[in-house]
Amino acid sequence: MSIRHLLAAATAALIGSLVLAAPAVANVSVQADPVSAYTLTAGRLWSVVAALIGLAGVVIGGLAMARSAGRLGIGSGRRGAIVALVTGLAGAVIGGVVVAAAEGGPGTGYGIVGGYVALVVGLIAMVLGGLVLARSRRQAG
Repeated sequence: MSIRHLLAAATAALIGSLVLAAPAVANVSVQADPVSAYTLTAGRLWSVVAALIGLAGVVIGGLAMARSAGRLGIGSGRRGAIVALVTGLAGAVIGGVVVAAAEGGPGTGYGIVGGYVALVVGLIAMVLGGLVLARSRRQAG
């Protein structure tokens, strides 16, 4: 898979998350019975998806940082940095939507803990991508 395809997929994931995540998370019904710890609710599903997207951004950002520190040339981690920024943003946005839509605390099935994890992991991915972009600009100038 080329970087262009990866960027297109990340952009589609971001747009899809903004369009599809908000109504899906907002329609989580209030349940009278307590939710089991093993029940996969819509909020928990979206928080897991957001955390995995953010984790992919952290891995890509880490690889881009390793490439930019090596002897592979100027700007060799720039595309990976942009992908890390986009996937980190997507994970943080979805995690933020989950946290905003949660009506209860941890253990209620709304996925609030996973939403906070997705926010943190997405922010880490964005920081890694930003550091690589700053490093590539410094080396180029």
